Amino acid sequence: MRTAYPVETVRAAEAALMAKLPEGALMQRAVAALAAACAGMLPRVYGSRVVVLAGSGDNGGDALYAGARLARRGAGVTAVLLGSPGDDGRPKVHRPALAALTAAGGTSRPASAVAGDPAAALAGADLVLDGITGIGGRGGLRPDAAALARAARDSGALLVAVDLPSGVDADTGTVQGEAVRADATVTFGAYKPGLLIDPAREYAGALRLVDIGLDLPAGAAAAEALQHEDVAGLLPRPAAESDKYRRGVVGVVAGSARYPGAAVLCVSGALRGGAGAVRYAGPAGEAVLARHPETLVHPGGPAEAGRVQSWVIGPGLGDTPGVEAVLASEVPVLVDADGLRLLDPAAVRARPAPTLLTPHAGEAAALLGAAREEVEAGRLAAARELAATYGATVLLKGSTTVVASPDPKEPVRVNPTGTPWLATAGSGDVLSGLAGSLLAAGLAPRDAASAAAYLHGLAARRAARGAPVAAYDVAEALPGAWRDVTDGG
Repeated sequence: MRTAYPVETVRAAEAALMAKLPEGALMQRAVAALAAACAGMLPRVYGSRVVVLAGSGDNGGDALYAGARLARRGAGVTAVLLGSPGDDGRPKVHRPALAALTAAGGTSRPASAVAGDPAAALAGADLVLDGITGIGGRGGLRPDAAALARAARDSGALLVAVDLPSGVDADTGTVQGEAVRADATVTFGAYKPGLLIDPAREYAGALRLVDIGLDLPAGAAAAEALQHEDVAGLLPRPAAESDKYRRGVVGVVAGSARYPGAAVLCVSGALRGGAGAVRYAGPAGEAVLARHPETLVHPGGPAEAGRVQSWVIGPGLGDTPGVEAVLASEVPVLVDADGLRLLDPAAVRARPAPTLLTPHAGEAAALLGAAREEVEAGRLAAARELAATYGATVLLKGSTTVVASPDPKEPVRVNPTGTPWLATAGSGDVLSGLAGSLLAAGLAPRDAASAAAYLHGLAARRAARGAPVAAYDVAEALPGAWRDVTDGG
C-alpha cells in the first residue's frame, strides 16, 4: 500500500530524526538516493549535461548537493539560482550545498541572468532537477520560476522533481497557477497526498519513494492507495459450504424505458462482484434477462424483490420511483447517477445501515452547490465534504477516483488503476453494480468502494490495451482482473 502523510506530519518526523543524527546527515541520506536515482535515469552520467533549478530552501539544497554528486561522476552541472537577493546582492540559496557544487566543478548563475532567454540556459540539457520550492510551496510559481519550468518542459530533457513538483500543493493535490510538470518525482520519507491525487498527480510523473528512516505515527496518514496484495485481502472467497444466499444477494434498481442498457450494465458488474445472486427490480427486466438469464427479475420494484444484503439504485433510473423505499431499507445502499438527484442529507444520515454515494464531478458539484471546476480542482476536499454532509462513504469518480469515509480520521483511498479510455458511457454503471455486489458479500463500504474501483480500472486496462473500449467490455474483463489480483486463487 502506498501511504501518504501531511506535510506537517512529515516535517515533525524529520525533526525528530535529525535530533538523533549528526548535523546534515539526514539531508545527505536523501541526497545520496536522489543522485543515484538521477544517475539511473541517464544513459550515462559521464559527459551528460545537468541543469539544477535551485530555490532558496532545503529543497534547493537537496538539488544542489545531488548536482555536486553527479558532477563528481563527470556530468557537466549548471545551477540556476532562483532565491531572492540577499544583503550581499546574491540569490539566497543553501550556501553549503552551493559550495559543494562549486567544489565538484559545477557552475551557477542567478535566474536574473537567464531571464531574457530561459530556453538558452537549458539548451542541450539531458536532465533538469526541479528544486525550486518542494513541499513548502503554496500557490503557483513566480514568473521567473514559471518561465524556467516551461523552458525545462520544452527542452526535451528529463525533468525530475525533488520531493514534489514545485507549484503543486503537497497536502491537497491542488494546482493554483503554473507548476513544474515532471517526468519523475523522487520523494523522501513518505508519499505526500498531492503525489497521489489529481490534478497534482499529473504533474508528478513516475514516482520513486526514498526511505530515509522516518518514524511516522500510526493513524496519521491522510491518503492511501491500495495495491494488488491489499485488494486480494479484501475480496470475498466462497467457502466449501457456501451457497448463493450465504454469499450475499444484491438488489439492483436501475434502468428505465429510455435507458434499459444502464440496467444491463449495472447487473453485469453486480454478477461479477462476488455476491451469490442478483435481484433486479425495475422496468428493464426483459433487456436484463436477454443478456443475463441468471438474474432474478422482479417487475414490481424493490418492495417485491425479497431479501437482499445490499441495494444499488440510480443508474439510468430517470424518474422511476424507488429511491425512498430503498433508503428506508436496513441494508447497505449504493446510490449513483439519477438516484443522487434531490438526495436529502438528513434522510441519508438517518439510515440505520451504511450508504455509499458514487458521484462523478458534475453530480458532486450539484450535491455541494458548487461549480464542477471547483470539485475537479479540489477532489480531496470535495469528497471529504460530501462524506461529512451526508454521513456516507463517497466514491468520487474521475481522473483520480477518491474514496472518503464519513469518519474524518480515516485516510482517503486513492485508486491507482484505470485508463483514460474508461471515460465512456455506461462504465460507471458497471462500477456501481460491482461495488454493490461487494457490499452484499460483506465488505464495509470503504473497502467495497476501494476494491471495486481498483478492479474496475484494472479491467478497463485489460479490455482497452491502448484502444477504445465500451462499458460492456469492461464488465467482461472483470473476471480476468480479479484473477490478476488474486493470482487465480
